[in-house]
Amino acid sequence: MDTRTPIAARRRLALLGAGAIATAGVVALAGCASPAASTSADGPQIVATTTQVGDFTRELLGGDAGVTQLLSPGQSAHGFDPSAAQLLALTNADALVVNGGGLESWLDDAIDASGFDGVLIDASTGIELFGTDDHAHDDDADASGDDHDDDASHDEAADDHDHDHESGDDAAHDHADDHEGHDHGAGNPHIWTDPELAEDMVENIADGLATVEGIDAASVESNEAAYLAKLEALDAWIEENVEQVPAAERLLVTNHDAFTYFVDAYDVTFVGSIIPSFDDNAEPSAAEIDDLVAKIESTGVEAVFSEASLSPKAAETIAAESGVAVYSGPDALYGDSLGAAGTDGETYLGSQIHNARLILESWGVAPTALPSALQG
Repeated sequence: MDTRTPIAARRRLALLGAGAIATAGVVALAGCASPAASTSADGPQIVATTTQVGDFTRELLGGDAGVTQLLSPGQSAHGFDPSAAQLLALTNADALVVNGGGLESWLDDAIDASGFDGVLIDASTGIELFGTDDHAHDDDADASGDDHDDDASHDEAADDHDHDHESGDDAAHDHADDHEGHDHGAGNPHIWTDPELAEDMVENIADGLATVEGIDAASVESNEAAYLAKLEALDAWIEENVEQVPAAERLLVTNHDAFTYFVDAYDVTFVGSIIPSFDDNAEPSAAEIDDLVAKIESTGVEAVFSEASLSPKAAETIAAESGVAVYSGPDALYGDSLGAAGTDGETYLGSQIHNARLILESWGVAPTALPSALQG
């Protein structure tokens, strides 16, 4: 017997009032759910916030439990506002998987409003974040790449591409009291752009899921091993191909500061971004645009990248002013969000392969064939 039902029912009444919204809420949930979301009532109910952690969670569960993903493909987590139906899904959830690192600034309010009391799984646990200004519009960026700034607080991870992070032991919080004042941190939360850090995220999620009643921990462990092997192959493939390019020529301009960890992992010089913030809701000033154009021209950057979840207009304008190529539309990078079903960015692995191929192409490199682990 499900002993949580009476509690969930009382919370639902408190959340939705006199019940008139209940039916509409269920309909709205069906409309907001991602294509990969499951509403199976038979197994544990898992809610994931972003497209990335949603994909990681589905890989680990292998269909053994329902996964409701709050953010849709192409939707930014920075300004997200969950609907009443999504709060209802949180009310009934056995576990909530979050990116963490400060990405979901709305998280505490959503937990309070929903009365969620399941297992909270923070994928960023044990991962040391870069400060919000690291690699952002580096005034000293030049074509030599000598001024690439590796933040000391990150333990010089770029030196050997070995992020020896603590993971797992405190990724899952079992009581509602642990949700109060959840630490959102003050760093750059786009940790998934480095596949090695994505491995840490997957390990944290796997450790948390294994504690959820009704989930087959052995199955999660098996799926974790298989998926980690793919992430390791992805990392090795990107590194092998990036090393074909002299360090001085690894220059990158993006739509916003979402690729800090990718830049660090593969010793890329980040010349600047159109939106001078890791928050994609920010807007550049005229002076900042002029400054970026000047940097593009002085460093020898040959391309500006838009992002699939953002308007390409600013990137196209700056590329035109600078006289360089622009990657937009189907050739935009997947940054804050994965792509819709049927696109290259439908999955995390697909999005990273897509991004790496286009960046390498902008540097004049034809990437090698994918390793067998990533084919099919």
